[in-house]
Amino acid sequence: MLGFVVKRILAIIPVMAIVGLFVFSLLYFAPGDPAAIIAGDQASPADIERIRASLGLDRPFLVRFGEWAWHILQGDLGTSIFTNLPVTTMIAQRVQPTVSLMLVTLVFAVSVAVPLGVMAAWKAGSLIDRLVMGGAVLGFSVPVFVVGYGLAYVFALELGWLPAQGYTPIQQGLLPWFANLILPSVTLGLVYIALIARVTRATMLDVLQQDYVRTARAKGLAQGPLLFVHALKNAAVPIVTVIGIGIALLIGGAVVTETVFAIPGLGRLTVDAILRRDYPVIQGVVLLFSFTYVLVNLAIDLAYTVLDPRIRY
Repeated sequence: MLGFVVKRILAIIPVMAIVGLFVFSLLYFAPGDPAAIIAGDQASPADIERIRASLGLDRPFLVRFGEWAWHILQGDLGTSIFTNLPVTTMIAQRVQPTVSLMLVTLVFAVSVAVPLGVMAAWKAGSLIDRLVMGGAVLGFSVPVFVVGYGLAYVFALELGWLPAQGYTPIQQGLLPWFANLILPSVTLGLVYIALIARVTRATMLDVLQQDYVRTARAKGLAQGPLLFVHALKNAAVPIVTVIGIGIALLIGGAVVTETVFAIPGLGRLTVDAILRRDYPVIQGVVLLFSFTYVLVNLAIDLAYTVLDPRIRY
């Protein structure tokens, strides 16, 4: 087990190297001259050259990439072109809203999707099954921003039950913090719920056909323990896998959701940086998201041994 963990941690190095190369290349592959675009239409040639020098565009690609990678290893993600603040500082200022949104969404989505998938498998072919699967298709089909604006209009503007936009730090109170996250979490969680529910149903359908389930049912085991203890436990590995893969949906969806609900998180920071062509910020945030996703996949692999004793590394 320890050997597997060490190998997976070492495997992160080449993966992050490739990601880092891609992220750094964004500055060079962007259409047009990034320095001229950042400088604006009224900039003089001297201003453009100064920006090119600050971005390292006047030096060879491999030299600049090596310097950038060395600074990354030291924890230096660069400096924002527009705010002149360290990128690490800007990320630290925005990380709490994004982490809060993703955690609340994750708990909400898993708590709703897994029971729905189990019920759909138990009542396969029934009205409940068709409703759950129809809702899953709808969750995949409707864009996140449409859901977000619709929920904000109904529950914030018309009914006045919840805040329409903004974010309240958890230090200012648990209830205001949670109230600001309800609509964004529901918006972001619908696609995630659809994905988990479909996989849960498919996996449970297969497990419910196994001999040990028929034996437990023949012995008179109650339906609840049969579904949520025996069957769900044996169906957990594919479900946990899709939950881990779905983290990418949360990361991508957070960009749109934070923009819709004016949440000052990393997603909003990414959008602002893209609009302003603030390449150091874009590179830093994308690199952080990529590293987070790699760590989540490592955690999912390690969780397999807990969920299924037959799996040994």
